[in-house]
Amino acid sequence: MPRSLKKGPFVDDHLLKKVDVQNEKGTKTVIRTWSRRSTIIPDMLGHTIAVHYGRKHVPVFVTEAMVGHKLGEFAPTRTFRGHVKDDRRSRRG
Repeated sequence: MPRSLKKGPFVDDHLLKKVDVQNEKGTKTVIRTWSRRSTIIPDMLGHTIAVHYGRKHVPVFVTEAMVGHKLGEFAPTRTFRGHVKDDRRSRRG
C-alpha cells in the first residue's frame, strides 16, 4: 500500500542531509547509504548514490524516470544464475 499523499515521500533524514549539503555546494560526489527504503525525490536528480545490497555498495545514477521509486529497487539482492541445463528428473521418457 502506498504512502499517504499528505505525508509525502519517505526519505531517511541522514540521506536527505547529505543530498542537501551537496546541492548547496554544487558537488556531485558519490553518497554511500544503507537506506534502501528511501524514496527517490527530485532533489536527488543527477547524483550518484551507492546503495548497499548486503555485501557491497552498488552505484546508482539517479535520473528523472526513477523519481518515486525506492533506492532498493535499483540494487538487487539476489543473483539469478539460470536454470539447470541437464535436469534428468524433469524429462519423461
